[in-house]
Amino acid sequence: MRRKVFFIEGDGIGKEIWKAGRPVLDRALELASGGELQLEWVELLAGKKAFAETGSYLPQETIDILKNADLAMKGPLETPVGKGFRSLNVTLRQTLDLFACIRPVQYFEGIESPVKHPERVNMVVFRENTEDVYAGIEWAADSKEAKRLLTFLRDEMGVCLDERSGVGLKPMTANGSKRLIRKAIQFALDQRRQSVTLVHKGNIMKFTEGAFRNWGYELAAEEFAGQVICEGGDCCPPGKLVLKDRIADAMFQEVLIRPEQYDVVATPNLNGDYLSDALAAQVGGLGLAPGVNMSSRLAFFEPTHGTAPSIADKDLANPGSLVLSGALMFDHLGWHEAANRVRSAVGRAIALKKVTIDLATQIDGASKVGCKEFGETLMRFLE
Repeated sequence: MRRKVFFIEGDGIGKEIWKAGRPVLDRALELASGGELQLEWVELLAGKKAFAETGSYLPQETIDILKNADLAMKGPLETPVGKGFRSLNVTLRQTLDLFACIRPVQYFEGIESPVKHPERVNMVVFRENTEDVYAGIEWAADSKEAKRLLTFLRDEMGVCLDERSGVGLKPMTANGSKRLIRKAIQFALDQRRQSVTLVHKGNIMKFTEGAFRNWGYELAAEEFAGQVICEGGDCCPPGKLVLKDRIADAMFQEVLIRPEQYDVVATPNLNGDYLSDALAAQVGGLGLAPGVNMSSRLAFFEPTHGTAPSIADKDLANPGSLVLSGALMFDHLGWHEAANRVRSAVGRAIALKKVTIDLATQIDGASKVGCKEFGETLMRFLE
């Protein structure tokens, strides 16, 4: 079987991690299948490379191809802070309706985590990806659009804000919330997980994040009756999934002091952004954090870290997140032996203490290696 995978190299360290990581994925697949399973890599343009070649950071051709694709991977894409063009990542998610950002977080033995028991962290975060503040509906302070909205809020809604405010909207819908929570619950049932936790700030934002919580319980009752039991109900019988919810700020404490009580997490966008990064820090950082953004058709895998321009072209980057995102893609395709080979190779490299600088600072006595050498180490450990 030969599967086509569209890929975007990315900005900053993107070129380096692809050069080190892609051969690892190809070799893992070759060893696992005896050459029967293969990937056909087809490059698409986005980011600075696209701008240099086409004059556009996100060419329409790239969008058109991805709209009809079912499998893709990308490196990190630059997002200017406080100026410049809007986030390419957000544009891709909205244009392609990649409504579910899924990030598994699990500890690799040998990393000296900042928490006492990182091995207790084994969670999968399902983050809504197209609504909430990441919808990108905002206007700069003193802009005519902001002034117009502020006038409407004052005159029509009785809401008085500083007339020089920057303003943004936080849309959340029943459809958007339910399809994300449905995916999280179905995943938990399929993987025989113990619980799904809805994380929200519904005590304050009652009609957005509070609604997310309520829609989650409604969905469970409507579509998963007999399979899901709500926390606080009768004692959960074998085979039943527990659905519970936590206020976002309390959840940040919970994942530090009682991570073993949480399994699958479903959350609106901004909470999920914070929480998944914080969990990654507990087990070693974003250098080992894989991720995927999914629509009803397309699975778009990506490392979860940024472009790291300060270390670009210095052979310092960690290709681990890209490689583990590839393992996640193999699992998605049902190619589990290849996925297991990749994860085992990463684990063996960490145990040997031959790691890139971001991990070396967390492992006593580690030997620092470059991005290229770390990729070569992974290749050896695939055998």
